[in-house]
Amino acid sequence: MARQSSDTDWSQRWDLLLRYRLIETIALWEGRLTTNHLRQAFGIGRQQASKDINFYNSEIAPNNLEYDTKLKGYRPSESFSCVVTKGDINEYLYLLASRQDLSSKIEYLDISQANITSISPPLRNVKPEFVRPIIEAARDRMRVEIQYTSLSKPEPRDRMIAPHTLVFNGYRWHVRAFCEETNMFKDFLLSRMTDISEITLKAQQSEADDEDWNQFVEIIVEPDKRLNNAQQKVIEHDFAMMNGQMIIKTRAPLVTYYLQLLRIDKSELHPIPAAQQLVVTNRSELEKWLLPE
Repeated sequence: MARQSSDTDWSQRWDLLLRYRLIETIALWEGRLTTNHLRQAFGIGRQQASKDINFYNSEIAPNNLEYDTKLKGYRPSESFSCVVTKGDINEYLYLLASRQDLSSKIEYLDISQANITSISPPLRNVKPEFVRPIIEAARDRMRVEIQYTSLSKPEPRDRMIAPHTLVFNGYRWHVRAFCEETNMFKDFLLSRMTDISEITLKAQQSEADDEDWNQFVEIIVEPDKRLNNAQQKVIEHDFAMMNGQMIIKTRAPLVTYYLQLLRIDKSELHPIPAAQQLVVTNRSELEKWLLPE
């Protein structure tokens, strides 16, 4: 006689495990969880979503969540601890980046599968309590005061920013935001925020005002012509090129990050063609978008 599945065997069921991990991840990084998060992600009804949250909070991670009447949702309790996730920011931000693709959610929530492994960049030091106000400010179009450090100015300094988008550049996460000190939109690394951010007033600048961000450009990539014809065909096949080219359409401020991912030096060719492999043929058109070293 087949055993009927129930919430008690949640660790054996991907659908339940995914839902409980989403519950824990959203609560930890956003600080507010509602049934809508589950309904939108998994296409389930409000009653089932409520049942999942209650089961998580009573059986899987007892008292991890507290209902907040002002927030009209659940927030992490003082004793919150991660039970079904690792508690690193990649789990949350990958969910944002792949919210339209459930298969990506499965991959980045780390459900083990036989004969498959992958590597990820070393994790940056990003703390939930530092990130929650950034996420809230970006969502609600608010200004937020951060304490920030950089290589050029290593001592932590207060900065007032208006964030609009979280970005993963292949190695690390940053937030695109208007900086009131420099009066321009810039990228701020999440790992370089050194204190809990404080949300202040409504932002005057938004994503719509970020002209560079709203400009799309094309990066035209081809095999290095120093390779012989057979080698060039290999590279073309690797990247599924059409007519010997790969055309990447992206937001202008992301050009440098794409070149870094493709291991294309912004300024010079590698002396060994087999190490270079790819070249950008419209570099002059992209010059203004390349970030300084």
